[in-house]
Amino acid sequence: MIALSMLAAALVGVIGLQAESASATATAAAAPCVADAETGCIGGTLQNTAGPVEGVTITVSNEDDDFEESATTAANGTWAVAIPGRARYTVELDESTLPSTAVLADTAVNPVEKLAVAGASSTVDFNLVLDATPNTGGSSNTATGTVTPTRLLQQFALGIRYGLILALAAVGLSLIYGTTGLSSFSHGEQVTLGALLTFVFSIQLHWPIVLAVVASVILSAASGWVQDVILWKPLRKRRVGLVQLMIVTIGLSLALQYAFQFRFGGSTLQVLPSIAKSWSIGPIRLSIPSYIAMGCATLVLVGVALFLQRTRTGRATRAISDNPALAAASGIDVDKIIRLVWILATGLAGLGGALLALAFNGAAWDLGLQMLLLMFAAVTLGGLGTAYGALIGSLIIGVVVEMSTLWLPSSLKFAVALLILILVLLIRPQGILGRAERVG
Repeated sequence: MIALSMLAAALVGVIGLQAESASATATAAAAPCVADAETGCIGGTLQNTAGPVEGVTITVSNEDDDFEESATTAANGTWAVAIPGRARYTVELDESTLPSTAVLADTAVNPVEKLAVAGASSTVDFNLVLDATPNTGGSSNTATGTVTPTRLLQQFALGIRYGLILALAAVGLSLIYGTTGLSSFSHGEQVTLGALLTFVFSIQLHWPIVLAVVASVILSAASGWVQDVILWKPLRKRRVGLVQLMIVTIGLSLALQYAFQFRFGGSTLQVLPSIAKSWSIGPIRLSIPSYIAMGCATLVLVGVALFLQRTRTGRATRAISDNPALAAASGIDVDKIIRLVWILATGLAGLGGALLALAFNGAAWDLGLQMLLLMFAAVTLGGLGTAYGALIGSLIIGVVVEMSTLWLPSSLKFAVALLILILVLLIRPQGILGRAERVG
């Protein structure tokens, strides 16, 4: 309840910031495209490391419907085109209209094929870099452009953003492991559930985004209660081994993945009805929903820390994590605390999914599957079963993964997390905050 209250307060408080920023840039931005029941939007923000790129022509077309519309990026780099309905559109950037200071990166795709639908906004990003000139010093990468202090700060900010959102899910996964000893492979689908529920409430039911996120978190937490009542408590009573329980989580994960794909399809679904505005803090430029997501994640993580440190239930949770048998002997209701942990963990994962969808304006059936490896890497790096270790590990993983794209193709950034996981297991198996244990 503490975390949910802080979340609601944070979301309501930053709505004024979003409105203020939108009005401040209204004169510089192109006419906004707002999705409704009959039309959708395709748009984005065009920028390189030097800032927004203005005056670039982008064309959206669909040969089957004989549709073609063009837009020119505004002073803040934004562009948008209204589309008539569900179809696969071709989005092409006219490279001849690019200024001399910007070029498409070698890894950029142009044109882009994008599936868009009525009632939602789809985002297309073109990877621009500063004009490639002979390097006279410092490190560079022909695939991603010259590494500059501005790019370093930008990628570091992106890493903190991803790390904070990842921490919400990783802390829940760590709490489950600490109290039950179970490594839940279905935890990634709880992240997906939060993102897809946000899409349902925001786009399909047209709820305000604040209510959509709060409702998604509540239903995600309720799913944890249902799982423990129907599945995990009966299996605990039967004294099923941890290996068998882990196999059950794998089966549950696959079942949920297929259910999500059957219900929502295989495309990425946008959760915001319009293209989000961006806001710069010094050299760092992020979308306003990204700042909102970072602020909410920080407040909720602080709330979880206060819950674990300052409340009787939180102290009981830590006691069970340290020694379940001794905690039960001291009068703690272990089953009750474990059920609360499942509710808290799935609620945090759902919040992580909702904020991830908000920051990237996209939800997909495999969103949690893509994060699962990173969650395990973060929990292992921080120390198995320690909530604070999961937080530290998530921040490290988030920063390293995003910073690695300065030198490596973005398709390899998740491999960096796997490499970190292997190195931690070889050098310090107990993790940063974990305690070494005697075996044998």
